[in-house]
Amino acid sequence: MLPPVELIAIDIDGTLLPSVGGEVTERTRRALELARASGIEVVIATGRRHRYASPILERAGQPERTVLISSNGSVTRRLNGERMDHFTLSLETSVGLCGALRPFGGTVVFTFDREGLGEMVLESFAAAHAQLHGWVEANRAALEEVNPLERAFDGGAEPIQAMICGGVKAMREAENWLVSSHYSGALEMHRTEYPARDLTILDLLPPGCSKGQALARLAGRRGLAAGQVMAIGDNWNDETMLRWAGRAVVMGNGAPDLLQHARSSGWQIAAGNDEDGVAQVVEAVVAERADGAARPIDRATEVAL
Repeated sequence: MLPPVELIAIDIDGTLLPSVGGEVTERTRRALELARASGIEVVIATGRRHRYASPILERAGQPERTVLISSNGSVTRRLNGERMDHFTLSLETSVGLCGALRPFGGTVVFTFDREGLGEMVLESFAAAHAQLHGWVEANRAALEEVNPLERAFDGGAEPIQAMICGGVKAMREAENWLVSSHYSGALEMHRTEYPARDLTILDLLPPGCSKGQALARLAGRRGLAAGQVMAIGDNWNDETMLRWAGRAVVMGNGAPDLLQHARSSGWQIAAGNDEDGVAQVVEAVVAERADGAARPIDRATEVAL
């Protein structure tokens, strides 16, 4: 018998948020409040940078002490900005990636852990607009154009992540090249794919960074085993935390190949993000916890990352 869930880690895009509107629904907001009231810690784990994610959570009424794993695990902070973990790519790797990624034709963006203009740098607004118009407009205040991109590192600052985005085929080629290149040991790669939009986002993170590893570190601080943790996500950048958590939930609207993987792995498949899938799962966990609150917690159920 599984121990009660003590912590739930939830992705944002395609999971916590519906497809249209960009705001947490009232039912989901109430479900998160219910979880906290029952003693379950709610953690947000997203590919977004901290300042791109936090306004959504603040508008949804999430407490300022809420832990936010951002940039796919490179940074962990509380919603109020209190830093818990922070990792960066080396300057050598970052400068080298600028030239190495150009042949694949995608938009390359570097993110720094600082606020305001220059938090993110790219080489061409025009190219980015063609692929990510909505994202560019939403992040305009933080984006700086630097050409050539290598000049972004003249001051010696190390980024928390790099990102290349483009068509599915081209980004698969970029991923395959990076895996076989000398960069493979200098970074972690996490793919978020939207086949219907012919769009793939390939996040390049400092070594050892992923949502799963960030979640494992946080759980360790809490004295929790993997069996006491639930993770909910919809895409391949969620796979490491889904694999680490004792209870993995994939949204019904998730990436098709991830859904197939979930079925073969015995993971739970929830309703879609437009059906309040997160709320349905959280409500069920709270009810289960109330029914089995007296069950002892087995801290020996740790699962290897």
